[in-house]
Amino acid sequence: MERPDDTVPSAVRFATELVAWVATPWALWPYSWALSALSLVVLIGLPAVFSTPGDKEKVVVAVPGWVTVLFVLLELGAAVASAWWIWPVWAAVPVTLLAAAALVTERPRWHWLLVGG
Repeated sequence: MERPDDTVPSAVRFATELVAWVATPWALWPYSWALSALSLVVLIGLPAVFSTPGDKEKVVVAVPGWVTVLFVLLELGAAVASAWWIWPVWAAVPVTLLAAAALVTERPRWHWLLVGG
């Protein structure tokens, strides 16, 4: 099975990941600077090290497709939960809509990762 075109899904996914990378450490900072830093290791470091062959050009540690899907779901969940936790409704609603759009646009890639990747 050929890998689906990932141009639009990548942009939507990356925008949501940026929100997670900013909002999650921000939300955790008042409780623990170490937890805040650990959130960055989990949200940025783990997906950078563990990836599915064929999904990225450079794979450090190969993992099955379902692991990559779980990493994306973790990022989306962190973005939405953190946005609602620390930001006003007018900022959290667009983040939620962005994450919902990512769920829709990611479906072909996830299918490829889970079945054909």
